[in-house]
Amino acid sequence: MGAMLMAAAASLPAYAAGQSTVTVKSTRDPVDKSYRKMIRGMERFERERAFAPNASLRFQLLPRLPNVDMRGITLRVAGDTVSVPVHVDENNFFVLPRNAQALQEDAAVLASRKTASMTWRARIETPGVPAGMRRLGDLRLECRVGKEAGLVSNSSPLFGWISDALDSPEGVCTSPDGNYLFFAERPIFAVTLRAGERVETLPFSMLYAGGEQTPDMLPFCDCQVLLDRTYYVPLWDASWPDDTLVEFTYMVDAMIDMPAGVAP
Repeated sequence: MGAMLMAAAASLPAYAAGQSTVTVKSTRDPVDKSYRKMIRGMERFERERAFAPNASLRFQLLPRLPNVDMRGITLRVAGDTVSVPVHVDENNFFVLPRNAQALQEDAAVLASRKTASMTWRARIETPGVPAGMRRLGDLRLECRVGKEAGLVSNSSPLFGWISDALDSPEGVCTSPDGNYLFFAERPIFAVTLRAGERVETLPFSMLYAGGEQTPDMLPFCDCQVLLDRTYYVPLWDASWPDDTLVEFTYMVDAMIDMPAGVAP
């Protein structure tokens, strides 16, 4: 296990106020996010709140390349005649404002960084979840919202979970073959599920994007620079209730707890 972890590590290469109506001249990157799709993701969040009745929804920008500067990123919703600024906080979270004109014009959500240098995720959080843990129902809904919103940037048939048969919220989020990548706050050593007396540590195959990525594959995965923070959870397994806690053991903590003289 220690050798596998070291090998994996070594392979790592509130609604915004204010809007204006202007003539917008911008060249849209084909992978800029669709405003309509992101709004559909927000609508899906409202429809399926049973997974996370008390949760809130935000979106987050995460680095995809090692040299991208994630400080001071700005966002805007840009259509043919409308430009709406979107507030991004210091942790690169944002809430997308609703704008009827932007919807009508099939606007794009544009960032002040090259889109291919970042990845985008929905972030759904229920209050009261202990620090260092996530709630499984929140993650189930994150998957559905993220896929509906068109946030995943993977673009290669090398990744089986984005095949045509699976490239839908239902296909990705309800099938063992439809793995949806999540990102922890820090590099992870282990992920454990806890539901009452039932406790299960996830296998290595559910960490580090499955542990199968090669240098040739990584550029097509939005886990590219965050490989050591990626994990899957069994979204499809109804035997784990929505209130299941997903607990992380971070790499640094595991090293601290390791007996002296024992190599990871």
